[in-house]
Amino acid sequence: MKVTLGCVFLLLQLHASPQEPQKPAEEKSAAESKSTSETAKQVNPVKPTPSSIASGKKSYTYDCAMCHGKEGAGDGDLAGNMHLKLHDYRDPATLKELTDGEIYSVIANGKGQMTGEEGRMKPEQIWDLVNYIRSLAKK
Repeated sequence: MKVTLGCVFLLLQLHASPQEPQKPAEEKSAAESKSTSETAKQVNPVKPTPSSIASGKKSYTYDCAMCHGKEGAGDGDLAGNMHLKLHDYRDPATLKELTDGEIYSVIANGKGQMTGEEGRMKPEQIWDLVNYIRSLAKK
């Protein structure tokens, strides 16, 4: 398995002893929830051009493939090692009910054991990643 900076970061996050215990989802502040819901309503300002998709693919390869798999099948090495069952992004039904803003929010803020990319990636990079993930679905 190729080890990337994102992989090392994720492993450190998963195995580090946190300074402050994480709050359960229901205890998140109203400001955090409002921010997430506002992001989820956003329309993708980046058109899914070949350039955007190529940029998203590059980010995906470094930061996402270790868990979500090279082709988006949810079969990455790290996910397997952690016994996680991830969605297959190649299946059009997987993301059908999600807006681009909701996908952006998950990438930026994280979900479950996945750490967020906000602060590490620029917003345009995250939107490119949304475009790439959308492109994985088989037609």
